[in-house]
Amino acid sequence: MQALIEKNGMSLKDLSAAVGMAHSTVSGIVDRLEKRGMLETPGRHSRPSLYQDRRLQAVRDYMRNEMPSIQLQPIVRALQRANPTECETIIEGLRTLRRLMEQD
Repeated sequence: MQALIEKNGMSLKDLSAAVGMAHSTVSGIVDRLEKRGMLETPGRHSRPSLYQDRRLQAVRDYMRNEMPSIQLQPIVRALQRANPTECETIIEGLRTLRRLMEQD
C-alpha cells in the first residue's frame, strides 16, 4: 500500500518491481485488496496503467488512520515490558540517535 501511495500511477509490473515481489504474488494481493474495498482498479486487466490517484483514497485513509498504530504496537508492548534501567538505556540511545541525525 505504501508503494501505491508514493506513486500516483503505476502498472502491476512496476508495482511488483517496487515491492520486490513476483507479479503473480502482487496480483493476488491486489485482488484481495479489491475484495476488501481498499483498492479499486476497474479494467485492470485491459489497461496498462492502474492505481491512479483517485482510486487510492481507501488505501490513503487506511495508511493515514490505521497504519501508524499498527506499526507502533510492537514498540509500545516492548516498552511496557522494560524495567527502569532498560528505559534509561533506551532513552540514552534515542538521545544518541537524535544527535547523530542532527549532524546531517
